[in-house]
Amino acid sequence: MNCRKLLCNLILPAFFLLLSNALWAQTKTVTGRVTDAAGAGLSGVSVTARGSNSGTSTSADGSFSITVPTATTMLTFSSVGYASQEINLGSANAINVRLQTTSSNLNEVVVVGYGTARKKDLTGAVTAISSKDFQKGQITTPEQLIAGKVAGVQITSNGGAPGAGSTIRIRGGASLNASNDPLIVIDGVPLDNNSISGAANPLAMINPNDIETFNILKDASAAAIYGSRASNGVIIITTKKGKVGKPRFNFNTQLSAATPANQVDVLSANEFRTYVNQNGTAEQKAFLGSENTNWQDEIYQTGITTDNNLSMTGGLGKIPFRASLGYLNQTGILRTGKLQRTSLGFNMSPQLFDNHLRIDLNLKGSLSASRFANESAIGNAVTFDPTQPIHSKSSRFGGYYEYLDPASATGLRGLAPLNPVGLLEQRDDQSDVQRSVGNVVFDYKFHFLPDLRANLNLGYDISKGQGTVVIDDSAASSYMRHKSPTTGKMYGGQNTEYEQHKQNLLTEFYLNYAKDIRSIRSRVDAIAGYGYQDFKTTNYNFPDKTYRDTIVSVPNFPFDEPRNTLISFYGRLNYTLMDRYLLTATVRRDGSSRFNEENRWGTFPSLAFAWRMKEENFLKNSKVFSDLKLRVGYGVTGQQEGIGLYDYISYYSLSNNQAQYQIGNSFYNLYRPGGYYANRKWEQTATTNVGLDFGFIDNRITGSVEYYFKKTTDLLNEIPQSAGTNFSNKIVANVGSMENRGVEFNINADAVRNANLTWNVNFNATYNKGEITQLNITDDPSFLGNRYFGIGGTGRNIKINSVGNKPGSFFVLQQVYDANGKPIDGLFEDRNRDGVINDKDMYQYKSANPDLFFGFSTNLTYKNWNAGVVMRANVGNYMYNQLNASIGSRSNVFATGYLRNAYSDLLNTNFSGTKADYYFSDYFVQNASFLRMDNLNIGYNMGKVFSSNANLRLNAGVQNVFTITKYKGLDPEISTGVDNNFYPRPRTFTIGANLEF
Repeated sequence: MNCRKLLCNLILPAFFLLLSNALWAQTKTVTGRVTDAAGAGLSGVSVTARGSNSGTSTSADGSFSITVPTATTMLTFSSVGYASQEINLGSANAINVRLQTTSSNLNEVVVVGYGTARKKDLTGAVTAISSKDFQKGQITTPEQLIAGKVAGVQITSNGGAPGAGSTIRIRGGASLNASNDPLIVIDGVPLDNNSISGAANPLAMINPNDIETFNILKDASAAAIYGSRASNGVIIITTKKGKVGKPRFNFNTQLSAATPANQVDVLSANEFRTYVNQNGTAEQKAFLGSENTNWQDEIYQTGITTDNNLSMTGGLGKIPFRASLGYLNQTGILRTGKLQRTSLGFNMSPQLFDNHLRIDLNLKGSLSASRFANESAIGNAVTFDPTQPIHSKSSRFGGYYEYLDPASATGLRGLAPLNPVGLLEQRDDQSDVQRSVGNVVFDYKFHFLPDLRANLNLGYDISKGQGTVVIDDSAASSYMRHKSPTTGKMYGGQNTEYEQHKQNLLTEFYLNYAKDIRSIRSRVDAIAGYGYQDFKTTNYNFPDKTYRDTIVSVPNFPFDEPRNTLISFYGRLNYTLMDRYLLTATVRRDGSSRFNEENRWGTFPSLAFAWRMKEENFLKNSKVFSDLKLRVGYGVTGQQEGIGLYDYISYYSLSNNQAQYQIGNSFYNLYRPGGYYANRKWEQTATTNVGLDFGFIDNRITGSVEYYFKKTTDLLNEIPQSAGTNFSNKIVANVGSMENRGVEFNINADAVRNANLTWNVNFNATYNKGEITQLNITDDPSFLGNRYFGIGGTGRNIKINSVGNKPGSFFVLQQVYDANGKPIDGLFEDRNRDGVINDKDMYQYKSANPDLFFGFSTNLTYKNWNAGVVMRANVGNYMYNQLNASIGSRSNVFATGYLRNAYSDLLNTNFSGTKADYYFSDYFVQNASFLRMDNLNIGYNMGKVFSSNANLRLNAGVQNVFTITKYKGLDPEISTGVDNNFYPRPRTFTIGANLEF
């Protein structure tokens, strides 16, 4: 009996264990080829064996060879942009696999707030863009990867400076004075959209080469799970992850050359001489020089960029990981400007306790060193006399030619332009910024209840920015700016420091219960969670010093440390019936320290329904429709960005160096009271969305049509205050409402798909109309609206927000023209017929916001060749040409004691520019509709090089290829709608290589 027990308990298990090990110790080699739907080989596809550490990737032609244990029964094939497949191996030693692109796969997994969902199960307006569809070329900031790719999303770069940011708008703005920027979430960490000191763009710290997908949540039913920060939509960025298998390396290098695509159209030196000689006095003619200087040529250069990225993916046993290193060195087209960025990334995803606990570790870091070119050189290059030389015979002002006035204490002519080359060369504005974003996510599936998961997300976003601004004491821009109170000696130049730290800490925990209830053909997926996010900024204050370190002023306090906190409770329920009727309900309750206790909490619900009509009997067997789904949703989101942290209380804040107070002979930064409004509460946006998703011919043609209506109430609006009632003449209070309504259309088609040739076409169109419906607490027929956006001079505001009109409409006078269509100088339409031209004759005319905008992209692949094009268009947007208004007049040219160059349109209009009304002429509001080719690229896959495991791909491209527009200014696409000394977007030529091994 004891022997029998010994046999059963020890010997037999040991025998079977040895047998199992023997079987797994025996191996076999499996070979094959992975292709796409058209039969073309796919490189870089991950091939892994279930239950073992074996793994490999396909070569350039899609072939693979993997050694696996004999007992292996299943191989998994996965690649970005394609649906993963598991293939039953059986006894086969050779298999071929065909992968389908996720764009036509309804089982594609889409990242949504706090989880994922299959594309076919979505009830809200969500768009996913994967890396295979990104914009190509020299991309230094992440948002530019999807420009023109998504219906309803406008991405407008803020200029051509290295690392410059973009203005992102999803379905138009939802606010007038608060922020209109979307919430951006990277790997589960919501970012602070405010930039750190020393960085022009907070997103420029993220390496675009590390990004795998963008998921854009556009309507409230999808975004309400983010509550108070989702009124402007949500962009969820997921970075590339590791794959189990042998280490695979990818090296990508690009070399780019950029030149200004356009220059401001001003008079040449000869044209300028002719104009002055024909129209100037003898004294004015005497100011002319003998040079022929193109000042714009002198400040611009060919900007060279190198961008190198190395990544490694693989497995530490069964733990997938990915590590990346990137280095960007970008020289701006404006001389002296540059950006150097080193980026690091690492992630790994171990699974423990029989795969019940998954740990996702995501770490991203970057170090950037910038030198910011003095952009005031752009405006001075436009106006500086082109007949003057760059350098003077005198060493004064560093040897640069300047306009002189012997009667001035500094020797400089007041209000005259400064030498643009001197402005660049004599200012050294440098910064160093470090940033790290990361998190660790613990996802635990309970042993006793596998349908229940617990998710803990601990995240951070920390950054440090510091820099110095040094201006030579001989520079005209800062010449003799400070008089010593003790010696009376004059000092010039500048040598100042700045430093800022930002900290964003996140703790989130939620429970997720997902259960298929087959008895009633239903599925339930519910989450309930809690979030805590704390933001802290530390601003360090330094003395204001001259170039020779003479102290101009000393801060009273070494630093200040504002902070705010957001606490949240949220829940979501997804219910699916018969795989065709889908219901999603969400609710979030946020509490923010930016509001007083009575208004601190806000509740943001949403409800959405979808009907998968393709699953109904009348369409199930249709050979035409491969997908047809109707979606209806409604939700409420909130807004708290763009307002002060403590504006609900009477508080004191430290003044900056531009607002100092004199005590005796010294100037100090002092604490001063700020305006406040105790009853401020959440701005809220209610959104209704109706959408139809469709697919034809086995999803070779897919797309969607959406209608949306957004109504924002309790607008955070700036209103005037009576004297003596507050510490500010204006405060931000909850007054007014506005609406946005629009239609989106998107279609994607695989026009050709065979073994040698594939041709994909994507087109999207958006119509959006915004209207302000209320601005006052009570109706006031005499109230014209809130004027804003100064264009120089007291009270010169060119824009207005008013009831019944688009936000940001231009407020102008109606220009009168002669019989030949030429504007008559100083003559405007007396619209109210009172015989006087004044503010009562001004009217609202056009807007910077387009009525329609489009995106078009196409990709063509023939054997080893590929080519792609991306184009964008805006229709109905107008631009105020402030440069023409400012320097397109005789009064600009003939200043007191010097001459200024003029906008070339002066030769047509000959405006005098002597009356203030002149600046408000609707002549300067010009049609800026445009068609722009953003990107043209071509590539060739050379296949295997060096060894059978290495694949080389070459590519070349042009960005900002051409622009077709009636607008005569520098660029028809400026987010503010006002063209005034804009840093020009470059035209960039790029060559590159990608080596995978």
